[in-house]
Amino acid sequence: MTQDLFRQDAYLRQTTATVAALTPQGIVLDRTVFYPLGGGQAGDTGWLQLADGQRLAIADTRKGKDDEGRPTAAICHVPAPGQEALLAHLSPGMALLAEVDWERRHRLMRFHTTTHLLCHLVPQLVNGCSITPDYARLDFNMTDPLDKDALTVGIAHLVAAAHPVVVGEITDAELDANPALVKSMSVSPPRGSGVVRTIRIGTDTLVDLQPCGGTHVANTADIGAVVVTKIEKKSATTRRVVLGFA
Repeated sequence: MTQDLFRQDAYLRQTTATVAALTPQGIVLDRTVFYPLGGGQAGDTGWLQLADGQRLAIADTRKGKDDEGRPTAAICHVPAPGQEALLAHLSPGMALLAEVDWERRHRLMRFHTTTHLLCHLVPQLVNGCSITPDYARLDFNMTDPLDKDALTVGIAHLVAAAHPVVVGEITDAELDANPALVKSMSVSPPRGSGVVRTIRIGTDTLVDLQPCGGTHVANTADIGAVVVTKIEKKSATTRRVVLGFA
């Protein structure tokens, strides 16, 4: 099991950690600041720094899987190719420093929070999502047309309003009693512990509240300039909104 420090503090850039296991899926640590691919958000990249100062580049982060392909509680740090000599120095129990690529992570956080703002501006169910460092997209289950400029203005207004972004939780039973909190048709809320992590945008004025396991900025003002770059009709019942940095 890997302690996922990023869920409590998305701004934590590094942590000391211990190698728990070396697997074909990647390096498992006892705790990490690296977010694994999931919920539409790309996995983190960064570095594992050994005691002698050598740095092992991490090209991706994934959730561990058992022999039958089911997710486990391990988080696997996937080394970039060509580092076999450095990998040979690793062994279980070794202490190191795990450092996320912060510039890339922060772009992901800004985009992810913006997708939640889009859920406020377009109150329709989401049937697809992708959040990368260079763009993000949401696919809405709808037939009506969307206005690119109007959405860009709406996002800018919510960013300028500096709404707090707060991590919380509800019980599985509370979520079952409020199914409308789930905005996604394609991604199920992370369950298993009896409680479900939530992201709330706005305090006095509620902008958005939904289950989410991803990393987010602490305030909408931290998003900066994000615009709608494209709106596509992907099918008779799907409208795709693509986001980019201005």
